[in-house]
Amino acid sequence: SRFETCWPALMKDSHGVIIIFNPELPSHLKEIEMWYSCFVQQQPLLDSQCLLVAHHKPGSAGDTENLSLAYPLNKLKLIHSNLEEDPEDVRMEFIKYFRSIISIINESREREEMSIIS
Repeated sequence: SRFETCWPALMKDSHGVIIIFNPELPSHLKEIEMWYSCFVQQQPLLDSQCLLVAHHKPGSAGDTENLSLAYPLNKLKLIHSNLEEDPEDVRMEFIKYFRSIISIINESREREEMSIIS
């Protein structure tokens, strides 16, 4: 894509990656593999630092709720967002995700400080 030259700047010092996709588009299911590879595996970030969001448009087919992704995407936390039905659920999942990122940052900072001291 024409933005690929910007990716290194976007990735620099990032602590987490949220990938939002439309589960009804087969092309999106292929693309999220590429995003995961570029933004998570190559950084490298832990899988726990990545959140997948399957976003359902209003009035879309509900059968994609049982989405089964192939390896390695099936190791990632996947949430379904449907802002008409469950905005609160989505909000809670985001808060949980951000808390987990903050604790990862704090742990790595503590490890760095300990390595400087020792």
